[in-house]
Amino acid sequence: MKKFNFRKVLDGLTASSPGSGSSSNSGGVGSGSVHPGGTAGALREEIQESLTSDYFQICKTVRHGFPYQPTALAFDPVQKILAIGTRTGAIRILGRPGVDCYCQHESGAAVLQLQFLINEGALVSASSDDTLHLWNLRQKRPAILHSLKFNRERITYCHLPFQSKWLYVGTERGNTHIVNIESFILSGYVIMWNKAIELSTKTHPGPVVHLSDSPRDEGKLLIGYENGTVVFWDLKSKRAELRVYYDEAIHSIDWHHEGKQFMCSHSDGSLTLWNLKSPSRPFQTTVPHGKSQREGRKSEPCKPILKVEYKTCRNSEPFIIFSGGLSYDKACRRPSLTIMHGKAITVLEMDHPIVEFLTLCETPYPNEFQEPYAVAVLLEKDLIVVDLTQTNFPIFENPYPMDIHESPVTCTAYFADCPPDLILVLYSIGVKHKKQGYSTKEWPVSGGAWNLGAQTYPEIIITGHADGSIKFWDASAMTLQMLYKLKTSKVFEKQKVGDGKQTCEIVEEDPFAVQMIYWCPESRIFCVSGVSAYVIIYKFSRHEITTEIVSLEVRLQCDVEDIITPEPETSPPFPDLSSQLPSSRSLSGSTNTVSSEGVTKDSIPCLSVKTRPVRMPPGYQADLVIQLVWVDGEPPQQITSLAISSAYGIVAFGNCTGLVVVDFIQKTVLLSMGTIDLYRSSDLYQRQPRSPRKNKQFIAGLTELNDSPVPLELERCKSPTSEARENSYNRSRSSSISSIDKDSKEAVTALYFMESFARKNDSTVSPCLFVGTSLGMVLLISLNLPSSDEQRFTEPVMVLPSGTFLSLKGAVLTFSCMDRTGSLMQPPYEVWRDPNNTDENEKTWKRKLVMNYSTSSQETGDHQYTIICSEKQAKIFSLPSQTCLYVHNITETSFILQAEVVVMCNSACLACFCANGHIMIMSLPSLRPMLDVNYLPLTDMRIARTFCFTNEGQALYLVSPTEIQRLTYSQEMCDNIQDMLGDLFTPIETPEAQNRGFLKGLFGGSGQTFDREELFGEATAGKASRSLAQHIPGPGSIEGMKGAAGGVMGELTRARIALDERGQRLGELEEKTAGMMTSAEAFSKHAHELMLKYKDKKWYQF
Repeated sequence: MKKFNFRKVLDGLTASSPGSGSSSNSGGVGSGSVHPGGTAGALREEIQESLTSDYFQICKTVRHGFPYQPTALAFDPVQKILAIGTRTGAIRILGRPGVDCYCQHESGAAVLQLQFLINEGALVSASSDDTLHLWNLRQKRPAILHSLKFNRERITYCHLPFQSKWLYVGTERGNTHIVNIESFILSGYVIMWNKAIELSTKTHPGPVVHLSDSPRDEGKLLIGYENGTVVFWDLKSKRAELRVYYDEAIHSIDWHHEGKQFMCSHSDGSLTLWNLKSPSRPFQTTVPHGKSQREGRKSEPCKPILKVEYKTCRNSEPFIIFSGGLSYDKACRRPSLTIMHGKAITVLEMDHPIVEFLTLCETPYPNEFQEPYAVAVLLEKDLIVVDLTQTNFPIFENPYPMDIHESPVTCTAYFADCPPDLILVLYSIGVKHKKQGYSTKEWPVSGGAWNLGAQTYPEIIITGHADGSIKFWDASAMTLQMLYKLKTSKVFEKQKVGDGKQTCEIVEEDPFAVQMIYWCPESRIFCVSGVSAYVIIYKFSRHEITTEIVSLEVRLQCDVEDIITPEPETSPPFPDLSSQLPSSRSLSGSTNTVSSEGVTKDSIPCLSVKTRPVRMPPGYQADLVIQLVWVDGEPPQQITSLAISSAYGIVAFGNCTGLVVVDFIQKTVLLSMGTIDLYRSSDLYQRQPRSPRKNKQFIAGLTELNDSPVPLELERCKSPTSEARENSYNRSRSSSISSIDKDSKEAVTALYFMESFARKNDSTVSPCLFVGTSLGMVLLISLNLPSSDEQRFTEPVMVLPSGTFLSLKGAVLTFSCMDRTGSLMQPPYEVWRDPNNTDENEKTWKRKLVMNYSTSSQETGDHQYTIICSEKQAKIFSLPSQTCLYVHNITETSFILQAEVVVMCNSACLACFCANGHIMIMSLPSLRPMLDVNYLPLTDMRIARTFCFTNEGQALYLVSPTEIQRLTYSQEMCDNIQDMLGDLFTPIETPEAQNRGFLKGLFGGSGQTFDREELFGEATAGKASRSLAQHIPGPGSIEGMKGAAGGVMGELTRARIALDERGQRLGELEEKTAGMMTSAEAFSKHAHELMLKYKDKKWYQF
């Protein structure tokens, strides 16, 4: 009987499934052969990994940008912080630079109104679901303390008097309710609409649009109804003291600080001023923007004045500020804010519709001269603050990044721990181009406190935009400040109306939209690709130059039938192609410039590069423009991958047609070849010739500012490259906005320059270009560079396919390399020098290259690890042996949108963002799962287009068309996030009220104090109906903590509450004990004194 060696069987099983979470591997070169035992096992054991799952945790850090779809605005005049509510239920609270907090209502209901509890560290929000919320701002991440849900009435207006704990709430039915802010319980005191109006009135007054107490008497409440009725209600006597009627609808009301007059704004563009002594008709009626009419005739109606504010000054005329009210005959006029000061009327035209505005005043007391100094204007897409202290009303320079969406964001890039001098260099260049004319005073929203925290490494975010602009942002220490702006459209001629369709048919809108950006911070080389199939290479200089722009036109053509990828497990092995390399002649790119004949467009670029000398200011200056041209009447396909190497002086980019490699030092095309030609005669997919494509390429919308979700119920479980004959699901990856057409050819999806082993029998590393395709194939191209600096500028560079092929499931997304010790290898780069420096020493300066590998790596027999990640799986290969050491099938039911090899705690790991919303982290090289969190379902293509990872546990994406959300996957940063955020509340003494004087207090108003507690409390007003409103304890309240005790962490929460209560009881016991000890000591002292007094006396002396 034959005996089996069980040890060999186990060794074979181990070798056939390397690494955790691995799958079986096909033999042959195409997938990387796995050698049982021996070599592969030794290589796997060579690196000791230091990362564990304890290093990782997902949490949001900070949100930058303008709040999307704003609806409400509030300001605390003592704390000097600003709050903005949005249609999606979000609240942004802003203070001094660095103090920027985001919080969200769980319901997602729109925010109708915001009210600060002035100088109390709290905020009340009213939502469209008729719920009031009380937010605690005395913590870095605000939490809801209480909520009150109205069941039978809809909330329309809220008012909280200064230093009061009773909130007035007006409803759509015209009733006014009163809420205790401390307990968030509804008072039994209600002002019903039918008691507020006269009994003879037959019509309903409409919803409550205004509530405010009289500055003169807190016991009087002014109630404004939509139909033009105003009621002055006496809270004590529970009756209307006076009523005002006007035949136009009311939009807003504001008091004069003395409490004798109030002003109303109306739907016909008029302002009415009313005096309490003569309520029968308005004291004054004006139509500020109406045409003057003859006496006796009514002024021509204008657009509604949506809001008016009436603010008084001690030493000048009052300010009357309102929005709207323009004449109807000026339909083209932009939205405006009008400031009336004395006889002067100033109209400030805005770029966007006005949502809300607030006048910022020196005092929080309504019965004092208001002394306005600024106006905060919330627009649909901007926030501006106007300086009222200067006659020309300049605006303040906004310190927040509110202009991220100035042009829609189309791609992003994120760089953590970049060279520290870059931020200062970019800022020094960008500050020269800043807008002028701002107010000389400091930004008035200066509340809160902020410090740098422990995170001090420099961070830079780059955003590409639809108009071709690129913005560099300083993102260090949880802030965001623009450093420098680059306009790529300046290298092209302006589009003429008559020639628009002739030169740019692949995109009808935003032909300069940025698709991808590639930046080397060390060499300062910057490369950008645009939607019109062009690539621009920029070099950084501190000197201004005037020069002509060098451009190349490349003809990229490949006529093949569509291909379906066979599974890697079933693909036959590739033969060794090292002996079948094509001749160099067939690799040279065509730069044919023959004009088109007839109507067929051929060899025409989409855009025209400027041919005249162009002045280039200091900063990034265009060095070379490369454009793909039309081929036989078909437009060039959008670029899907981009990489550049400053050390090699080579840029490579690809699309669904093929690959282009250009020498940007000598300004020559090295390779322009269809993807099929890269395989040459050993292509096993049997591509067949086909006729040129006749269908026009579909371009996904790049500039949407609406937040319309994309239905992904079907697409979420599919890989876009595995459905070549289904409808196109356009998506982007690697900071790209371009989509790969599903009926297209094999696209180049990833490119990577690195010193590596190009062939299986190589003993030393050499310059290589890794090429990944949409069919999961990886090709290595060898770059033969001249040996010396002098020859590099004259001798040609040879670009030769090496014959090395590797394969994965799904489109290739990213590459990276590690040395034999497990350290991440950085691609070589050239040290930056100013190309326009006129110094004599610079003329003899030679190129200084940093290769980023040790000398031992060139020794015979050494190896490196190559990390390749596709949209389905990740593989680790050992080069030059091409042994597949580890393979991990990341997802079977979805696909990866973004993958990046990043450094975390000085160790490398693979970070992936999946279309099903999962963020996954894997260790390297073993591909052990470290983290898998269902974080963010892909509901909009904007997220896929802008999501990016970077080093030190950081990531970001565009959460809305106007906002960037940053997050971290680092446990250490999650633990320290509180130290990095700003404080919203700082202890400040409330300013004292002005001394009104004896006569002023005697004759100027009611001298008696008004006790709201006595009037609105349960003892007097009784309880409100339970069916009217429901109290909901918030997660930040004690009730919320007790409610949370029933969850997963219930026992811990109970224990914590019990300890708190026990500590409180112990504290009370300790106080009682101390009191008893004090009493005992006093008794002992008195007893001793008494004993000394009667010590020597006889009994008969008492």
